[in-house]
Amino acid sequence: MTRQPALFISHGAPTLALEPGATRDFLARLGAGLGRPQAIVVVSAHWETAVPAVGTATRPETLHDFYGFPEALYRMRYPAPGAPEVARHTVQLLGAAGFSVAAVPDRGLDHGAWVPLLLMFPDAGIPVTQVAVQTRLGAAHHLRLGEALRPLRDEGVLIVGSGSATHDLREVGSHPYDSPPPAWVSDFTEWLAGAIGTGRTADLLDYRRLAPQAMRNHPTEEHLLPLFAAYGAATPGVAPQRIHAGYTCGVIGMDAYRFD
Repeated sequence: MTRQPALFISHGAPTLALEPGATRDFLARLGAGLGRPQAIVVVSAHWETAVPAVGTATRPETLHDFYGFPEALYRMRYPAPGAPEVARHTVQLLGAAGFSVAAVPDRGLDHGAWVPLLLMFPDAGIPVTQVAVQTRLGAAHHLRLGEALRPLRDEGVLIVGSGSATHDLREVGSHPYDSPPPAWVSDFTEWLAGAIGTGRTADLLDYRRLAPQAMRNHPTEEHLLPLFAAYGAATPGVAPQRIHAGYTCGVIGMDAYRFD
């Protein structure tokens, strides 16, 4: 069985599913180059719980967990089968690592999961389950969570952390869709890339203090926490790769990383 990587993907706005652009094209190429995972586990910024939770649905519904977008988005479905056996194994791995964990039988796929997967694997044939983030528990908690998930990769399971390299939605309306990033955004994404690329784990865990304009780029942490889960799922000693870089509206970082 082929070992799968862990990925961090910036999913941007739900309209990524509709609008042409560099990130949409990147995700299509990425999916084509990954082969066929046995299953996919998505750690999504759009499912927040008090303790780690895992979706065990056999047929997860497509959640349209957004408002004010084009009607075409609400008609979209991603009818991938669930991955209940992988989900149960995920619950066991998290429990063995010392986490209190909940199995949630009726959790659908939020747009942090189905929008990028629609572009990566448009046939919706690969079983999918989701893992929630715990926003109040911070980066180190999610690094440990990712470490607990690492064995899934050897079972052919693709781990995807889905969030955003930067995520200050208050600024989006002030910048055209294709505008270049202001310095306060690019300084943060380049710091992040440098810390990941050189394995500065301690600095990453303390990013809110050390990274430039960290709290402006992430007023709340939920969209960066999936990165730490993917980072934790990496094989120790194997260098990560920044596999995509870009911006939407200048202030939403669309970077992606691969952890082998």
